[in-house]
Amino acid sequence: MTVRDAAVDSALEKWRGRLPEWAFAEPFLAPLHRERAAAWFALRDELTHAAWGGADPRPGEAKLAWWAEELQGWSRGVRRHPLGIVLQREPAAWHALAATLPSLIASRERASSEDEAFAKLEPFAEGVSTIASTLFSGGEPAPTRSVVAALLAKRVVSEDAMPPLQFVAKAGGNADPSAASRLWAGRLHELWPLPHGGSVAGRLHASLIHERLRLFANGAGPHDRPLPAWRALFTAWRAARR
Repeated sequence: MTVRDAAVDSALEKWRGRLPEWAFAEPFLAPLHRERAAAWFALRDELTHAAWGGADPRPGEAKLAWWAEELQGWSRGVRRHPLGIVLQREPAAWHALAATLPSLIASRERASSEDEAFAKLEPFAEGVSTIASTLFSGGEPAPTRSVVAALLAKRVVSEDAMPPLQFVAKAGGNADPSAASRLWAGRLHELWPLPHGGSVAGRLHASLIHERLRLFANGAGPHDRPLPAWRALFTAWRAARR
């Protein structure tokens, strides 16, 4: 293994640990697309985990400030992070994604309503959609609202769900602590139709998160439980066929 390969593999390992089901989805991608897809989803995970993870927001804010500089550097042909070894050479609007990171930081705070939760993430979702279109399909970017729903779903199944206050009120003061999160998960599931077009990589990733969200909303275990192997494989197979 070369130093380059080791650096990239190490950068991808954290993301694979948070979405182990990807091992069952990846074989449905063409071999030449696998590393690019994994690097892109790992980058998204780096950014969202920095914004939403941990009890103290300050380390994440500092990390996202670093990432803003890094993404600006990718647009100029320079890189520091190993993910840039795979992604920086792609002709994507990395500077535009960097400009949306303040909206991602703002989305950490609990929203009062569903509408506010969506509005906070719209700029970042637009950046994500534009980059994904460049990396995988070259067609029209995915609808912003669908991308926002996918990002909020990802937060539910991998971080602190932080449901808007309207769902906390709906669950009631004496409800189980997870009740508001499950109500929020159910609402996101309603709002987020699975994609039937676009890239195979995008459909595979979205389908795994969508299935995790569905199971959590229906009361099947904790929010961060990975899909069983058979369910992950079946979910990926259906996504690849759409």
